[in-house]
This record gives sequence, C-alpha cells and structure tokens, in this order.
Amino acid sequence: MVACRVGLGGHQGAGAGRTVCRKRRPRARDAHRRDPVPLSVGWGRMGRMSEQSLPDDARPQDADALPEYAERVLDVTESIPPGRVMTYGDVAEYLEEGGPRQVGRVMSLYGGGVPWWRVVRADGALLAGHELEALARYREEGTPLKEASRAAEGHLPRLDLRRARWDGGERAQGHT
Repeated sequence: MVACRVGLGGHQGAGAGRTVCRKRRPRARDAHRRDPVPLSVGWGRMGRMSEQSLPDDARPQDADALPEYAERVLDVTESIPPGRVMTYGDVAEYLEEGGPRQVGRVMSLYGGGVPWWRVVRADGALLAGHELEALARYREEGTPLKEASRAAEGHLPRLDLRRARWDGGERAQGHT
C-alpha cells in the first residue's frame, strides 16, 4: 500500500480517515510483468504434468534416462516392504531433498513401474482415481487399514498410518 495521492475522501480507498490507498497497491500480476523470475522444480513449480513441463536442466538428456531425483524417489519406493507405506513427505525427508509435491510429481510422471500404492497421502486417504486398485493391493499385502465410517464418501477405508508407516530402516518382517 502507498500513500494516497488523491487525498482523503477523493475516492473510496482513501476514505474513512485512511492515509493509505488500497487502489494504488501494486498487484501481483503487475509485478510479474516487470521482472519474471523462472521457478525451478525444487520450488514446486506446478504445471502440466508431463516431462515437457520440466525445466531444461531437469530434463533427461537421453530419452530413456530419468532425472536423478526421480531415480532416487523410485528407488525408495521400491525399497518399501509389502504391507508398509511411506507418505510423500516421508520420502522427501528420507532423501533430504524436495518435498511432498516434488515426490508426488515424480510418482505421477514415472511411478507406474514401481509399487506406487506404497507412497501415500499424509491423511491416509486412498489415491483419488486409483482407490479400488490400491485397496485390492493393500488387502493382498495385509496393509493395516481403518474401517470407513458410514459418513465416509464411498465407504472406503483409510490406511492406518500409525501401524503401516515405514521409517526407511531395516526391512520389516511383520506389522506391530
């Protein structure tokens, strides 16, 4: 906000004894026109979920190559034992890089060939659009679930993260 050039009572923004005019406040879209700053994948830039939306320096040079961060996320995903899960944030914390959104982006682009159902939301809700397939896999692996209440949409259970969460340590043999 800036001081009003119109003066008190000149228009609605300066009325009621205000010394600052809301009307003269620079808008976010105006600021971006002046000096655009490119965002990086590390900042969580959201865009079209495809490889073309990755910055040039994050795109693989070889058509068959994956970005290094994606390889690391997929390696962690493959190491999660059957019947256990990690949240998107857990994977990022384990790697000490990125955050939940970056892990989610990697999983959406490249996660089809790994046990994607073992990387989950922090609230234990099943992945939208893949609920039934994930639920079948959780039941097959014996992943701890919480029964859904009657008020729950679709009466789908949630993951019992307290029991199913894996910390990335030694491979778990069973559930506690």
